[in-house]
Order: sequence, then C-alpha cells, then structure tokens
Amino acid sequence: MQRVFSGIQPSGIPTLGNYLGAIRNWVPLQDTHDAIYCVVDLHAITAWQDPRELQTQTREMAAALIACGLDPKRCILFVQSHVHAHARLAWIFNCVARLGWLNRMTQFKDKAGKDREAASSGLYVYPNLMAADILAYKATLVPVGDDQKQHLELANDIAEKFNHDYGVPDFFPHIQPLIQGVAARVMSLRDGTKKMSKSDASDQSRINLTDDRDAIALKIRRAKTDPEPLPEHMAGLEGRPEARNLVGILAAVGGTLPENVLREHGGKGFGAFKEVLVEALVDHLSPIQAEMQRLLSDHAALDAALRLGAQRAAAIAEPIVTEAERVVGFLPR
Repeated sequence: MQRVFSGIQPSGIPTLGNYLGAIRNWVPLQDTHDAIYCVVDLHAITAWQDPRELQTQTREMAAALIACGLDPKRCILFVQSHVHAHARLAWIFNCVARLGWLNRMTQFKDKAGKDREAASSGLYVYPNLMAADILAYKATLVPVGDDQKQHLELANDIAEKFNHDYGVPDFFPHIQPLIQGVAARVMSLRDGTKKMSKSDASDQSRINLTDDRDAIALKIRRAKTDPEPLPEHMAGLEGRPEARNLVGILAAVGGTLPENVLREHGGKGFGAFKEVLVEALVDHLSPIQAEMQRLLSDHAALDAALRLGAQRAAAIAEPIVTEAERVVGFLPR
C-alpha cells in the first residue's frame, strides 16, 4: 500500500471545519493506505505557546483524532516531538533549501504580518520541517488543502536537490497531493468568504467539536445569512456565501449533496432551516464528544497509545534518517 502522511497542530480544539475538511477524510485511508498521522507540536511552537496549555492541547487533539475515527491499531498515530528523526532531518533540509525558495512562501508572509522582523526563525523554516515530516517516512501521498500545496511543492524541490547534490537519484521519492473527491470547505459563520478557523478572534465564527447543544444552537442561530429564502437549485446560491456555507455543512454532516439539501429545503426561510441544521450537528457530534471525554478521563491510557504510536513511527523513520545522515557524511554513532 502507498504510504500517506498528514499532521495537525495542537492549537486548540478542532473545529467543524478541521473535522469535515480534513480529519474525517483521513479515516478511510486507514484501510486503503499505510497511514501515518501526527500531532505536530514542533510546528506549534513556531509561535509562543504556554507550556501547560501545549501539553493539554496536544492530548486534546490526539483524543479528538481518535474520537473522530482514527484507530491506533489501523494507523500510526503519534506526537511529532516523540520521534527525533523529524528534527534531525529538518536540520539537513534547512541546509538544502534555498533562501529564495523560502522567500516565496506566502503562508509565512500571512502569518508573520507586517512585523516580519519579529517573527520566529522557526516560522520562516517551517516548510523545511514539513518536508522532513513527510520524507522521514518516504511517504508519497499527502492530503492537502489549497493553503498547503505550495509547501508540498517546496518539499519536492528539497527532495530533488538532496538527491541531486548527494548523487542518490532515488533516495527521497516524489510526493503527490492526495485528492479525496470534493472536500467539505467550511467557512466562518460570521463571514462566508473566510475559512472557519481556530485562530479567529470570535468564537461565534466557528463550531468547536466540544461545543454542547446550547452553544451549537446559539452559534447557528446567530450565523450570518441574507434575507432571501433558500433557493431550490444550486445556481440560486451564487453570490450568497453564507447560505452556501450552511447548506454545505448540512450536506456534509448528513452524508449527502448540497443539491439534495436544496431539493428538501428550498423555499424555506433560514429560521426553520437553522433548526434542522442544529439538530443534525448535535446528532453528528455528540458521539465524538462522548468519546473525547472518555479518552481524556484517562491520561495514562492515552499517553500509552501515543507512545506506542511513536515507537512504530520511529521504527520506520529512524533507518531512513540514519541513512540520510550517512549520505550527508555524518560519522555513524
């Protein structure tokens, strides 16, 4: 089976957008691919983190991934910092990647903002670590969103330059983006033109996977809409980003298509439609929330599962990175 790798930062409870747009799509890959998933705490500290919160959020993210359907027996699930091969290979890639390549990375410019001189150097070389995350396992497939495609291209540039510079043409493989049909793109409840994000200042802009019924109901009822009723056909959603977003969310949690949602609810006002959406979200998320609570009630068992995942991950990455170090010329330990 082809090897697939993906990671997610422990920067707070996952949102509905994280779940529908990424995590849920990782679940079926456990049965069709050699699947490796990672809570990327090394990436998290590119911006300052409170140490206690980082530990808490790392466990919460791991619990969320398992509750959403990742089975540590069917995939490899671990915490990034527990496998030292990532950092070792990242340093080699820091020395392979060119400054000109990193200067073109738009995500650094977006995250650093206007005061780029105050940004951490870790944030600047973040894409090199991302390349190391993937290539430490010689993974060939990565599920990516639009905001990560540029980093995947850089990872391939780094792999090709390493292979060329050290005369090992087939050492690191070419990485392909994994397209899993039409991904659910969940937008902010306050602005349908922006992605739902954990970093949004307003908690009202997102549904968190741990939100209870009352919180979900309040957020959906307050979600921005327009005065027109729902259309009966997809063409009627043009120029109506908030309406499109809510229709898409109901379709995603109901396992159907937006067209079918409009066939059933076209002509209705948003008041009635939002109540249907609340019930669908509560029904869908309640089992995930219950499983998260169960997992987080036993830190020892959760930590043990993550340690086992790290051991399995290291068994793959260690010989690959050790060989990369030998290729570079490092004296064997």
